[in-house]
Amino acid sequence: MSKLSDSKVITCKAVVCWGIGEALKLEEIKIEPPKSTEVRVKILYASVCHTDLLYTDGFPAPAFPRVLGHEGVGVVESVGEEVTDVKAGDFVIPTYVAQCEDCENCVSGKTNLCLKYPIPLSGLMTDGTSRMSARGQRLYHTISCSTWSEYMVVDAIYVLKIDPSIIDLPHASFLSCGFSTGFGAAWKEAGVERGSSVAVLGLGAVGLGAVEGASKQGAARIIGIDKNERKRTKGKAFGMTDFLNPDKYDHKSISQLVKELTDGTGVDYCFECTGAPPLINESLLAIKMGKGQAIVIGAGNYPTVKISSQPLLLGGTLKGSIFGGLKAKTDLPVIIDKCKNKEIQLDELLSHEISLEDADKVFDLMKHPDCVKILIKL
Repeated sequence: MSKLSDSKVITCKAVVCWGIGEALKLEEIKIEPPKSTEVRVKILYASVCHTDLLYTDGFPAPAFPRVLGHEGVGVVESVGEEVTDVKAGDFVIPTYVAQCEDCENCVSGKTNLCLKYPIPLSGLMTDGTSRMSARGQRLYHTISCSTWSEYMVVDAIYVLKIDPSIIDLPHASFLSCGFSTGFGAAWKEAGVERGSSVAVLGLGAVGLGAVEGASKQGAARIIGIDKNERKRTKGKAFGMTDFLNPDKYDHKSISQLVKELTDGTGVDYCFECTGAPPLINESLLAIKMGKGQAIVIGAGNYPTVKISSQPLLLGGTLKGSIFGGLKAKTDLPVIIDKCKNKEIQLDELLSHEISLEDADKVFDLMKHPDCVKILIKL
């Protein structure tokens, strides 16, 4: 099926969060046909990101009921009449950052945030409506899409066509957000130079992506920081040179520990991958005076952050980054090519594989000390 006129409402299964604090439920939902600029996708694999957990807590706004998931890979089932970049049968991954290539931001070379198609935080389609419903209620997306569902509708500007002969489909799901965010932050956002020093706070998929990105950029020292001792081995697999477990140092802050490892100067780049306010400040305190950059790439459900002013006055930079500064159309294909050439080993990320029927247990799995990335097979 490819033509809009042929499309019918599809009934399928999806994981729904009905409200803050409520357990996830596998529900039968209805998926409407795509409108003119949209595509309907049959999801093959989805994966779990920490941001999905934040959405169950009402981030960025408490819009419920919501179908979770923003990482995934699938095959296009049908398209709207104005869609030209993809067709039925194409394999795609969702992206929550668009690239129109025409707006002021897209042509500036300074940001990956498109003005014409901003990040969709309302949980609805670009026309303010939804293509999903359950029990007679409208369902909200997670950012631009909902991958914990057998089918989803998404605006075509938020998908990227991929070649399944180049990258394994389960691995492609990991590129929709977490790993790409970290890798891109070191590559595109910071532009880590050869021989530089790097610290990474939090060694989940985002942090490991930052470690890998810094390693590929030629960083001489990459300090991974995590309270989970098991991340020591995982971090080294991605290029980490030093590991710090702050729980083993009762009377020293993370920034103190980083400076002790760098002869008191701090690092050139510090990537904060958790979104926790105290760690954002520690990342700023851990950078070099005059030239260091602290880059926040982890999402957190906190409206304000208290930071120290002295590192800023002394020339340090604190900045945020969405999707690691990556542009979907021009930068993600480069990462996919690196996967094809075995420069990036995404299989190291996979720790758990479950079915959609067991997806209501994902947040419990995330607490497992060996958990890095959970794959949902649909």
